[in-house]
Amino acid sequence: MKKVALFLANGFEEIEALGTLDILRRAQIPVETIAVTDDKTVTGAHNISVVADTTFDEADFSTVEVLALPGGMPGAKHLNEHEGVKNLLLDFNDQGKLIAAICAAPMVLGGLRLLEGKRATCYPGFEPELIGATVTGENVVVDGNIITGKGPGLVFDFALRLVELIAGMSTRREVQQGLLL
Repeated sequence: MKKVALFLANGFEEIEALGTLDILRRAQIPVETIAVTDDKTVTGAHNISVVADTTFDEADFSTVEVLALPGGMPGAKHLNEHEGVKNLLLDFNDQGKLIAAICAAPMVLGGLRLLEGKRATCYPGFEPELIGATVTGENVVVDGNIITGKGPGLVFDFALRLVELIAGMSTRREVQQGLLL
């Protein structure tokens, strides 16, 4: 099963990060939360603190096959300022590995020009940051190795689509049924 690294930066959108984490783990997909701070404790946009599994500097990305970026502000801005995250995204994209970003976080991909010629979505108002993308306004968009989601109210759609891409439609249906969706 593909392992997911889910990044947490101060100011992350709690629903997007924890909802995605929860749904992936319900699907029995291995997920490691990675703080992009020096401390494992990261505080979200609504003052909810979460203890990450590890920090970026301590993480071993050799077994990771999927990168996931929750949005939120200023969390997405902090992800966009983290050179290690950006270099990892470029490397994963070059390898065709799956990259997922929701809400404001697709701006990180846009700034790296990973969305050029691709369809994508984001939180309203961040469209100019998706450089080179055809912004659809859809809830969830998959184009090649990149999945983007529109925002916090759509975390179930986003995370379940990620489950489908990683573990298949039957696992998605099973998790979805358990969630009463």
